[in-house]
Amino acid sequence: MSFASWGFLFVFLPIALAGYWAVARLGPTAAMVWLLACSVAFYPAEHRSFLAASMLANALLGRWVRATEDTPAQTAVLAIGIGLNLLGMAIGRMADSIPPGISFIAFGQIGWLLDQRGRARSGLEYPLSILFFPHLVAGPILRLRDVEAQCAEPRTWRCSGENLAAGGTILLIGLLKKTLLANPLGSIVAPGFADPGALGFLAAWGTVLAWSFQLYFDFSGYSDMAIGLARMFGVRFPANFDSPYKAQSIVDYWQRWHMTLTQFLMSTVYNPLAMAAMRWRRARGQGVDRAAQRTMGGFGTMLLAPLVATMGLAGVWHGATLPYLAFGLIHAGYLGVNHAWRTFRPGPRSGAWPAVLVRVALTYVCVLLASVVFRAPSLDGAWALFAGMVGLHPASPYAHGALHTLWLAGLGAIVWGMPNTQQIVDGAIWRPSLPWAMAAGCAVTLGILALGGTHEFVYFQF
Repeated sequence: MSFASWGFLFVFLPIALAGYWAVARLGPTAAMVWLLACSVAFYPAEHRSFLAASMLANALLGRWVRATEDTPAQTAVLAIGIGLNLLGMAIGRMADSIPPGISFIAFGQIGWLLDQRGRARSGLEYPLSILFFPHLVAGPILRLRDVEAQCAEPRTWRCSGENLAAGGTILLIGLLKKTLLANPLGSIVAPGFADPGALGFLAAWGTVLAWSFQLYFDFSGYSDMAIGLARMFGVRFPANFDSPYKAQSIVDYWQRWHMTLTQFLMSTVYNPLAMAAMRWRRARGQGVDRAAQRTMGGFGTMLLAPLVATMGLAGVWHGATLPYLAFGLIHAGYLGVNHAWRTFRPGPRSGAWPAVLVRVALTYVCVLLASVVFRAPSLDGAWALFAGMVGLHPASPYAHGALHTLWLAGLGAIVWGMPNTQQIVDGAIWRPSLPWAMAAGCAVTLGILALGGTHEFVYFQF
């Protein structure tokens, strides 16, 4: 069920909210049980057996992790649990009908297993951190610690008009991004990527720019809707999207794009690999300090190798295909260059606006080129589109007119010239007031008029 659908907005969500406001008066346990029931109802019926098997298997694995506390066996148990979750994800992706959000569920379960070290048994907070429907099919990736402290706070379960207003506003902004900004771009993107060999210079660039904005507003819209929905129920999700096209480096970009995935991979893959590399060097009497990192050997073992492994995994997490792997390795190369510049050419960056503009533009172009590989059905398709972008194809039947150009320019103005949703709602811009209520009413009308079709969010396939 898509958030941007009639059934969700006008049937499921009102029932879920009304029931929550009724049962939350009975206490936190009743509220959590209601949210879990809504979450199971939200997930497609044909895949609920997968969800039940995953939850049961990981609950047993979690008990095993806790039972082996302070013993060498705990590491082996964790390895088994992580391996089983990754294997289940791989098998699920080979099925004729892939369970929605299987990758997010697997990573959430892995995070939960890792969080079981040194702790007592979890209660309903565990299934809520995995199943809560706003993040169930496309993130953000939640860790137990993201919801556990909130579940222990009585005020979380007090129905709040302020949370309802703020969450509803965030939900509405996300809906407009999806229906008004992202979906219409599909009419440019899909034909171009279906026949990249026929794209001339202008058509190729128009297709790629449209894709970059479609992906941006699609994922930004979903992130807003997920965060807004959770806020309506009194739960605050971690930020997952922070104006990534305003980033001034690739490192900065990954700290702004899919932030919970970046944080998860850093804590569970990159950091352990980097620590293992440092232990390996220490055992051989080699340095591990900043000076050692400025040597080719130190940089390669402590920074570059963990980066390649981490970003390679990030690529295949999206799908076990060559384009996704290539996408991850391209970003590994970008990050390697970025870290090499910081390591071997340290010094303060210029804050002058021309320097900032150059850094933002260079970062965006790098991200844009990698996004072609991410979207292309094959590496050959990506090369064909790149060929069009450098003018190696004749004039294109998919030439984009002035209206498309103005549309893309307007989207660029929104991306680089406007504040993001967090800055609007949690900053000093938005306040519950009559003018904002009237604006929201107009926006709701536009969003409703734009509903329709079968436009799922891009990340629903993962």
